[in-house]
Amino acid sequence: MKRESFNSRLGFILVSAGCAIGIGNVWKFPYLVGQNGGGLFVLIYLVFLALIGVPILSMELAIGRASRKSVVQAYKKLEPAKSQWHLHGWIANIGCILLMMYYTTVSGWMLDYAFRFLTGQFRHVTLMSADGVFAQLLSNPAEMMVAMIVTVIGGFIVCSFGLQKGLEKITKVMMSCLLGLIVLLAIHSLFLKGGMAGLKFYLMPSFKNMMMMTGGLRRVVLSAMSQAFFTLSVGIGAMEIFGSYMSKEESLLQESITIASLDTFVAIVSGLIIFPACFAFGVAPDQGPSLIFVTLPKVFISMPLGRLWGTLFFVFMTFASFSTVMAVFENLIASAMDNFHWSRKKATIIFAIVILVLSTPCTLGYNLLSNITVANKNILEIEDFIVSNILLPLGSLVFLLFCVTKYGWKAENYMAEANLGKGIKVKSWMIPYFRYVLPILIIIVLVQGLF
Repeated sequence: MKRESFNSRLGFILVSAGCAIGIGNVWKFPYLVGQNGGGLFVLIYLVFLALIGVPILSMELAIGRASRKSVVQAYKKLEPAKSQWHLHGWIANIGCILLMMYYTTVSGWMLDYAFRFLTGQFRHVTLMSADGVFAQLLSNPAEMMVAMIVTVIGGFIVCSFGLQKGLEKITKVMMSCLLGLIVLLAIHSLFLKGGMAGLKFYLMPSFKNMMMMTGGLRRVVLSAMSQAFFTLSVGIGAMEIFGSYMSKEESLLQESITIASLDTFVAIVSGLIIFPACFAFGVAPDQGPSLIFVTLPKVFISMPLGRLWGTLFFVFMTFASFSTVMAVFENLIASAMDNFHWSRKKATIIFAIVILVLSTPCTLGYNLLSNITVANKNILEIEDFIVSNILLPLGSLVFLLFCVTKYGWKAENYMAEANLGKGIKVKSWMIPYFRYVLPILIIIVLVQGLF
């Protein structure tokens, strides 16, 4: 079977960036900025994105492009004889499934809120009663299930049409709309009365703000390191598959920087929406995970044309999360096609059923199954902990060691593949950093994430 490929470089960049751009950018990044003192966190985050995220992304793409296979078969093609690197490929596939077991629920929340604002359901909500809207959603198993099912079925329908006619075509439209919406929303927030104070908090590095936060500099650095690491979705093969579809006309470090830049643009502009709005309406910006679903609706309720701006914001959030859902679904389908020789139609139907079944416990974990907890974590928090704190950093460490050690693919082969095409090249002086320093940084992320 002929390997599918992207129709254009723009398609590759938008699909790959769409996989990276998701809840971590527009939900987690803003509240981490708020919790860690603002501008200095942003600056440290950008440094670690360049030091950790971009190199690992280039390695995952290199494995995909050199092999033209999904992750298990990619390892088998590139690994030394009698080695067992490909076992990590199966773990990566499990990681993608586990990610979708809770990501589809959160994506469903975005869709639900977009529908609520669009249909005017927030029209009669007051500042006092706004907190109860999200609680009401979580306690309603039927509404939660419908939102999750629409997300899952919609994602697999898109992927069923193939790479070019399905994922690439829809992602181009969705990402174009996402980028337009986010700029429009940011411009609106910047002109809110009192919004400049929020802009200053967000973009001006301040040691004073940072030291007021619990944990001080150590916490800020570790949080920035972790977010820079997780934002690109590296470690579970979700990006590797797009390397297998891409052309050899551009160098991989160049493409990794482009993807990271687009990912960062969305994260930064998300903050331009949220922080001026929070300061303009006297809402604390350090509210943690509730910032999007509890705090921001209060902002929209308070502002003129709030229904319009609330609808646009949650449509943007839905696009951001759904782009990741579609990208990971494509990875699962492609893996089944490579490993089990299924047709795309068969793989789509089977995985749609599997994901629907496996996503149900998380969706019901706030109501019918709320009594299921481990260490005071509910089902979503347990699944997120396993993926974010274990599988992503551990998987990235395996990809790294495979690419730069003599026991794996070897550094010279990684460099040769990464440097094909025009653009920024991997230099020989970078290899000692990749081999000796980068593993230590990843282990720090892994260890601090466990405690």
